[in-house]
Amino acid sequence: MKLVMTLLVRDEADIIASNIEFHLNQGVDFIIAMDNLSTDTTPQILRAYERRGLLCYLHQPEDNYAQNRWVTDMARMACTEFAADWVINNDADEFWWPEQGDLKQILGAMPPSCAAVAVERTNFMPRPLSPGEFFADMMTVRERRSVNALGAPLPGKVCHRAYPDIVVTQGNHGVHRRGHAIATLPAAITILHFPVRSYRQFANKIAKGGAAYTRNTELPIGTGSTWRHLYKIWQKGKFEAYYQRLIADADQKIAKKHGIFDDRLKRFFARMHSGDK
Repeated sequence: MKLVMTLLVRDEADIIASNIEFHLNQGVDFIIAMDNLSTDTTPQILRAYERRGLLCYLHQPEDNYAQNRWVTDMARMACTEFAADWVINNDADEFWWPEQGDLKQILGAMPPSCAAVAVERTNFMPRPLSPGEFFADMMTVRERRSVNALGAPLPGKVCHRAYPDIVVTQGNHGVHRRGHAIATLPAAITILHFPVRSYRQFANKIAKGGAAYTRNTELPIGTGSTWRHLYKIWQKGKFEAYYQRLIADADQKIAKKHGIFDDRLKRFFARMHSGDK
């Protein structure tokens, strides 16, 4: 079995190498990474993995966040050019944690009738990160009930068997073939989600991503509602205050033990960095 992961990234230098190292350790065989106009060192990091034969680097020059189209192209490439059996369509801030064995073992054990699996996500609470601090060392409390910026339950993600005609929906929340949604089964995987790290990272993400959404004429206006909501806050000059409220809210939840202590990722990287895998 061959497991290929796709990544769509923009200015993710603070986390992208950790994401790649984690998933290569957890059963991913190869990565297709599309860089969308990064201005930090993300392209150089990806190119380094490409030189090692672990990654295919793609440059995406459009600036309209057509994620569904771009990820669909990568998912199809995984099938037609890289002989994948299963495909994980991932974001840089998502770590697909196998609850038993590794990702390849879990997906390889799914029944032949299963074409896709649904995986739940859990948000880790934001912590103020100083320069040089590693996110996984500092962010060790996750929410008991994860919601998006609009207060709705955080949607999960879907990974799928490799097909040359697969269609991935915006946000990687579903997949289609021949005009029909593919039914999913649950799998023993949890996505550890770290969307809000430093203020600089978060503000840059929303400023660029929100503006790109406004330029997209392919998607219904209601698509990307969370991004659009946060972008309006940024446009009004109130984004730093919003970020500080997130930190304060996290402080209160941690103090009241309303979060769940979870240092799995911290311990994983400690073992990896010590050479004990």
